[in-house]
This record gives sequence, structure tokens and C-alpha cells, in this order.
Amino acid sequence: MHNFAYHRPETLSEAREIFAGAADPLFLAGGQTLIPTLKQRLRQPSDVIDLARIADLRGISIGKESITIGAMTCHADVTASADVRRLIPALGHLAGEVGDPAVRSCGTLGGALANSDPAADYPAAVLALGATIHTPDRTIADDFFTGLFETALAPGELIVKVSFPIPKRAAYQKFRNPASRYAVVGVCVAETASGIRVGVTGAGACAFRQAEMEAALSASFTPEAITGIAISEEDLNSDLHATAAYRAHLIGVMAARAVSAIA
Repeated sequence: MHNFAYHRPETLSEAREIFAGAADPLFLAGGQTLIPTLKQRLRQPSDVIDLARIADLRGISIGKESITIGAMTCHADVTASADVRRLIPALGHLAGEVGDPAVRSCGTLGGALANSDPAADYPAAVLALGATIHTPDRTIADDFFTGLFETALAPGELIVKVSFPIPKRAAYQKFRNPASRYAVVGVCVAETASGIRVGVTGAGACAFRQAEMEAALSASFTPEAITGIAISEEDLNSDLHATAAYRAHLIGVMAARAVSAIA
């Protein structure tokens, strides 16, 4: 691990000020990706800014039509929340499927989204539920995930909270890697105020929506409605865990299971 200056600010403004004054800084959220990256010397920051002490970035609040979760809220707190389990059970279930107990106790919502790992669970829910990602200066919706480990966040821009509209019904199903529990393919299906939304993770460079399935389920919300949809292998991931063709098949299987779980 290379040498770097370590900071533990207690306010968001202090964190941003340190970032602006450093040569090559990085924010540290839960550390589930950054710490291994530093240990492998794949990143060489001049400064690491730990966000753990910023109380304003943690917590779960319930609104009339949405649940808002602070960026530094860990996965274990999301899955343990009675309000989340009651109002968006699919989100509580998804958080409980992330990694293992150690990962869920340390990993954070904001860190998972900002990292945009192609196999992360939360991105599927963000897209399916129509969530809004808040930074100190703006909000970002469907166009947040832009590519492999890439998002619409500008350099130094932080996620402070995420608002999840409460759906009429939703479910998340994934085919997990047996060792890491990452999603080989994960699909979240939701009936929202704006219609049916289907978010897919694990299959491509980043999470995406499946428009054909959304249209078919809008006409008939049954597993049979999407059984005949052919998913293109183009632009899907292919690696030692699964070929692009297998991932295309899994999208259909996981989507049908999510619909069955709802219906």
C-alpha cells in the first residue's frame, strides 16, 4: 500500500474542502472496494478522506411517498429496517443479499452506487424503483450509471442520500456467484406510479433497464408474458463465471422469478 494522508472529517463541508485542496484525493465510504484496491496498489491517492464520522450522511427517513436513505447507511441497517421491510420489502430483501455479514456491516449504499460495479445489487433497484440520487448540488435519476465503474458523478462529487419511491409492488431475484455472492445476473421488477420498470445488474458493463420486458409486463403482468422475449447477447459480459449467452438466458429466468414472487 502506498503512503497517503488520511483524514476523518466530521462534516460534509470539511470533507469537500479537504478534497478540493488535495493533489489526488479519494473518498472512503465502506471501503469494501477501495481498501483491497489500495492494498493491491492499483490506486495511489495523495489523500484518503474517510466519511464515516459524518452523521448527516447516515440514516433512514420515511416520507409520504418515498424512503430516503443516507449514503453512509450500511447494507445491514437497510435490511434490518422495519420501515424498509414494510414499505419496500424488495429493497430490504436485496440489501440482505449483498455479500456476507461482514460486507453488509461495512459496505454502504452510497459507496456501492458510486463504485458502479457491474455485479452490484443496488443499481438494479435504483433503476427499477425510479430512485433519485442526491448530491450536495443536484439530483440524478435514470442516467446515473454510464459504464463499467463509471457514473454521472463529477470528480469530487459525493452522493449524500438516495430517495426510493414506494412502489405498488416489487421483487428482486438474482443468480449469485457462490463464492462472492455478487450477482452473475440480478433483476428487479417493480410496478411504480409511472408504470412497470425492470432493472438488470450483473449482465452488462453497468446496470440497465429492459424496455421489452417493461412493455410486455405492462400488457400482462405474468411470467408467461416475458417468456418468449429474446435477449440480445450484444454488449453483455462474458467471463469465467458465465458467457454472454448464459447471462442473456438468466435475465429472462430471473425476471420471470421476480414476477412470480410478486404475483
